[in-house]
Parts: sequence; structure tokens; C-alpha cells
Amino acid sequence: MELFRIKKDIPFMRHAVIFNVISALTFVAAVFFLVYKGLHLSIEFTGGTVVEVVYDKPADLEKVRATIERLNYTDTQVQSFGTAQNVMIRLPARKDVTSAQQSERVLAALKAEDSSVRLHRVEFVGPQVGDELTHDGLLALGMVIIGIVIYLAFRFEWKFAIAAIIANLHDVVIILGFFAFFQWEFSLTVLAAVLAVLGYSVNESVVVFDRVRETFRDRRYGKLGTDDVMNHAITSTISRTIITHGSTQMMVLSMLLVGGATLHYFAIALTIGILFGIYSSVFVAAAVAMWLGVTREDLIKPVKEKDETDGAVV
Repeated sequence: MELFRIKKDIPFMRHAVIFNVISALTFVAAVFFLVYKGLHLSIEFTGGTVVEVVYDKPADLEKVRATIERLNYTDTQVQSFGTAQNVMIRLPARKDVTSAQQSERVLAALKAEDSSVRLHRVEFVGPQVGDELTHDGLLALGMVIIGIVIYLAFRFEWKFAIAAIIANLHDVVIILGFFAFFQWEFSLTVLAAVLAVLGYSVNESVVVFDRVRETFRDRRYGKLGTDDVMNHAITSTISRTIITHGSTQMMVLSMLLVGGATLHYFAIALTIGILFGIYSSVFVAAAVAMWLGVTREDLIKPVKEKDETDGAVV
């Protein structure tokens, strides 16, 4: 399905050097902020107290958050848990108070607002759990990257695999750089968004690479150079890109605007990933594949000439 069709190919690769210099500078800036400022990790990674309370009627999460903030807790997570009456509150660890004291203060403050609230459970998340989650998160990220490289190497060619993974890492590092620069909270939901962006971004690269392979195999474009083939592939997929990314972004935007605090940073991470995923698929993945020397011969197996002596009777 196409919204429109562009008849003349847009010379994207003519400006590939400029845009990749911009990408490189953005990437370096993201790495700098990651090293200099670091990520503002949530209590899932750093440890803290989990308090679950129950109301007689559906809880007002915004009111609960406001009550917690008045206790000088800034890095809290408040979300429904199971039902609208159950609320889970995550509190960062403090050296001056114990986990039990934290839960007592929170429950007292909530009871002052609504006497029907009841304490359901209190759990302490230790730093060792956070270390395990960090290890598992990095392991999951690494396994996804390795899987993508293997998949693309088998489906296309190793040059495409290298180009796609460079583009994907470009997207991931820039997302992390945004979170480090603005000191947004990095939680498990944001980690899930980063993993989703990896798959989402590689899908766009695969669509472009598939069109590159089709163009190389089409005899009508036999005289086109690699840069012109890249331009044709990207131009011919623009309509599909707008439909796909536009539809996805509308859903993500709805989560960002009405999803509440629980989905806020998840939606932000996805938004950054979608925008930079389009950029990297066009100006990073395609350009890197071109610079690695992708040719028609890499994607078309040469036809073996039949030996005239085959089948001859001696």
C-alpha cells in the first residue's frame, strides 16, 4: 500500500558524508554524557522499598504521587498493580531510615488522605538484586545484537549485517545519551523500550536492504551504481516508511500523553528510537553498507556455465 509514489530518486547518498558526520558527533556526545553523568537508575537497579497498598475503591494515582512527593521522595514509582484498587509504590533506599520506617511514614500519609487504605505488603529490594538485573539486562541486549547480526548475515550478506548493527547501536546509544543528559529515570520499562527499538530499527533496515537486493537483481537497473541503487531503494520505500512509522508514533504518542507517569519514559524512549531509527536506516545503515563495498555480485550468485563435455559419450 502506498500513499504516494516518487518518480525521481532522491540523491540521499550524495549527502551521506555530512549526515554521518552529524551522526558521529551525536554518538560521541551521547557516550560523553553516559560516562560523565551516567544513567539515573531506578530502584530496580539500585535497590529500595516496595510498598503495596489496597483501597476500597479505585485509587487516584496522581493524588497518591502528590502525597508521596510531600514526603520528599522524588524518585518514586506509583502504579496500579493487578486491579485499580491495588497500588504499588517503589521508594528509593535511604541511609537514615529503614524499610519498615519508610512504609510506616508512607502509610500514615496515605491514611491522612483516605482512611480506607490498607497495607498489603512491604518488600526490600537489595543492591544485589539491582546488580543481577543490570547483568541480565546487558546480557539480553547483547543476545539481541548477536541474533540480529546472524540473521542479517544469513538473509543478506555480512556487509549488510555490519551496517545494520552499527545503525542499531547508534540508535540505542543515542537513547541512553538522552536519558543521561536529562537525567530521566532509567527503569526496566525503559530497558524494554530499548530492546523494542533494536527490533524496530532493524526492521526498517531490512526493508531498505530487501529493496536494495531487488534493485540489484532487476535488469532494468543493471547500469546503476551502488549509490544510485541505495537512492532508489530508499526513495521507493518512503511511502511505506511514513505509513509504518506514522501509525506507530500515533500509538506511542497516545501513551506519552495519556498513559500516565508509568508509561511516560517508556514512550519517550520509543519516540526517540522511532525518529532516530528512520534516520539511521537511511543515512547510517545504507551509507555504511555502500562504503563497505556492497556490489551486485554480493547478492546475485553467478551462474555456472555448463560444461560442453557434460553428458558427452566417450
